[in-house]
Amino acid sequence: MGEVAVIELRHLRYFIAAADHGSFRKAGADIGVQESAISRRIRDLEDALGASLFQRHSGGVLLTHAGQRFLCRARAALQQIHHGAKDVAAIGRSEDGRVKVGIFSSLASGFLADLLRAYDRDHAGVMVDLVDGNPPEHVAAVRQLQLDVAFITGTSQWPGCETENLWFERVFVVLPIDHPLTAKSRLDWQDLAHETFIVSEAAPGQEIRDYLVQRLAALGHHPDIQLQFVGRDNMLSLVAVGRGLTLTSEATTVARFPGIVYRPVADEILPFSAVWSPRNDNPACRRLLSLARSMSRSAAATIIQATAVILLTSSPLQIPDPWL
Repeated sequence: MGEVAVIELRHLRYFIAAADHGSFRKAGADIGVQESAISRRIRDLEDALGASLFQRHSGGVLLTHAGQRFLCRARAALQQIHHGAKDVAAIGRSEDGRVKVGIFSSLASGFLADLLRAYDRDHAGVMVDLVDGNPPEHVAAVRQLQLDVAFITGTSQWPGCETENLWFERVFVVLPIDHPLTAKSRLDWQDLAHETFIVSEAAPGQEIRDYLVQRLAALGHHPDIQLQFVGRDNMLSLVAVGRGLTLTSEATTVARFPGIVYRPVADEILPFSAVWSPRNDNPACRRLLSLARSMSRSAAATIIQATAVILLTSSPLQIPDPWL
């Protein structure tokens, strides 16, 4: 048994070609190998197997009984290897496979929605599993390779992970439709200093609470923030009935909900980053990150071009805000 292990793929290829053509010379011509090499490798194979596979004669070769038995196995072995190679190649090209993605942003619109739509179009055979959660949970899962990549807020560097900033979203306040602040096109933190806010127990509730505390504490105010044990849609319903205001990112604002309006907070931009493990070797994830980088560069170039056009066509005394 020990010698059988030295059989190489070329041994099987040469053997099958010789069996199909009935000649070492014709087999060599078909696969581009010298006849002498075909003969030598098949002799090595016969030595490894301990049995003659061909009867040699002046007109060519004929399979022996052992050769006929081995031919079926050899064909099956090469076919399995061929199928396996195709499967692996498909995964490497991201034509197949699975990628698990942690998200911390709405898929209603914006960069993340566009990214996943484009990825699905280019790699329809890849299964994309989306997991909601907060940044610390996502990063822990990324480190343990339970998630391939997480798209989260902030630009923090997480130990043991790679991080890349990809896009920005404006911060919006969600207000009841009859709230006095709806008269303003955008709000300052000073406008919000004495308002009551509500946040969800679930993500991203804690992050919104921390964000509010940080911003309003800088104005010398301790915000009134009430915890609600409901999901995102019901949070909006609570805002609509006057239980309090809440914050959201720009991507969610395309979702129209009865009884609420959105107003941007002046000069508040929320960065979003991709976080992944350098130990992750999932080709489908690498393709997703590559596409994300390409889209991020395109979006940045578009903003720069649009800003340049505005600057060239505006009064010298006007400084346009490219995020409005």
